[in-house]
Amino acid sequence: MASRSLLSLPSLALLLLSLLLGACEKRAELEPPPRLTDDFTPPKPSSTISVPVRFDLDRLQADINRMAPAALWSIDERTTCIPPARVTICVKHERKCKGEECRNVPCKIGVERLRVSPPISCRIVGRVTRGPIRLSGKGSVIALAMPVHAEIQARDVGGVIKRETATGSALVRATVRLGIDGKWGPTAKVDLDYDWTDPPGIDFLGQRIRFARRADRELQKVIVGLERDLPRAFPRGALRRGIADAWRDAFTTIELNRERPPAWMRITPQGVGFEGYRIAGRTLEARIAARAITETFVGGRPENPFPTPLPAPLRERPQGGLNFHIPVMADYRELEPVLKRALDKLARKPITLETIGPVTVAFGGVSIHPTTGGRLAVGIEASADAVRGPLSATRGKVWLTGLPYNEPGSEVVRVRDLQIYGQTDRAVIDLLARLFLDKTVIATIEAGLVQDFGKDYQKVVTAARKAIAERREKGFLLKAEIQHAQHGRVHVTGSGLYMLTEVTGTATISRLP
Repeated sequence: MASRSLLSLPSLALLLLSLLLGACEKRAELEPPPRLTDDFTPPKPSSTISVPVRFDLDRLQADINRMAPAALWSIDERTTCIPPARVTICVKHERKCKGEECRNVPCKIGVERLRVSPPISCRIVGRVTRGPIRLSGKGSVIALAMPVHAEIQARDVGGVIKRETATGSALVRATVRLGIDGKWGPTAKVDLDYDWTDPPGIDFLGQRIRFARRADRELQKVIVGLERDLPRAFPRGALRRGIADAWRDAFTTIELNRERPPAWMRITPQGVGFEGYRIAGRTLEARIAARAITETFVGGRPENPFPTPLPAPLRERPQGGLNFHIPVMADYRELEPVLKRALDKLARKPITLETIGPVTVAFGGVSIHPTTGGRLAVGIEASADAVRGPLSATRGKVWLTGLPYNEPGSEVVRVRDLQIYGQTDRAVIDLLARLFLDKTVIATIEAGLVQDFGKDYQKVVTAARKAIAERREKGFLLKAEIQHAQHGRVHVTGSGLYMLTEVTGTATISRLP
């Protein structure tokens, strides 16, 4: 029996030591903060996207030449070719003077104009024809040039001349400003100018009979014809069809970033205005400005927006350019090993706590998740044992919450206002509570939670710039240029830390030939 009792003493001692140690080290467990599952919804800025509709200027020129008549007008009328000749007679004291002597004789009684030759009538017969119309231009103005040839006959002039033919040439120049009406139909405003390089006229009895004035009267009517015929030279309904097609194609989704994170921009036009026409080479381009909502999506590709019918043109041209957002996101799991390494380095030697003294600490696992109020929840497993003092060794998991922030213009995200989450007045967690209230520990945690978005920001902006520089989709081509990118404020989302990058630039959507 004695031998049995002696053999059981080590086991009993081990049991007592185990119970003693268990009584000395207390376990602290705090309830974790609630996990945020909602994702951040980026703003939906309004953008203006240029939608050019192109026409071949050579084809337009050919159509105008086909529609405009070769004979612009004809003349056949009886008129006075040469007005009557008259002289001025001065009457003084009933003595009439004339010619040279009238110059020095004051006309105190009156002046008379006497006809010395009758009017000479004639019949004017002729027509004016045009040469080929040429269209050119630069910028927003179409330049039109049209040579004009006049052939006019003066017949039966004063019963002396049976027929005399006069020819003349002029170059008609016009500046044409195109517009649109409320139904997307083309309009034209024509400013006409011309020079007679060879004014039509004949010589008769030492006088020149000029026909330019009569031709001028008819030439002015060309303006009305051009203002009517130029819009009609567009293929019927082509302008509206081209704008309607471009409007429909503008309802689309563009890939911004393939990964980290996958991101998309969805374009939903809201209205469309007319910017004007522009001529480049032999292409006439009607420029339309579509006002659109540009949304950013993270993850899977969203559905394309449903196209709506082409609305009436806006009264005012939409202002601004392309505006959208690119997400720069950091997974919370990327922060956990960084923080763990910082805490392990801190725990290599005892941490001195106020009123307690040195405490040996060992940190375990670290977990981070989003919680309410735009804050991060940071859970840290730790065991702490005071080198001396009344507090028992404590082991457990403490949760803290902090607010991520970044300074304006900075890509570095930090966490401030770290607080212990839950009850902190129980004796069982008193040592851990004091540990995680220590300024050195708090500073270490804050330093371990710093996230620099610089590399990710540059990568995402570069990827987006390439993705939208020139993108071909079914039937259309999107060209966009990022002119400025600026990162905004950081947000806590269910998927990760999200830095909102505001992007501005220009974009053009056009039909593929």
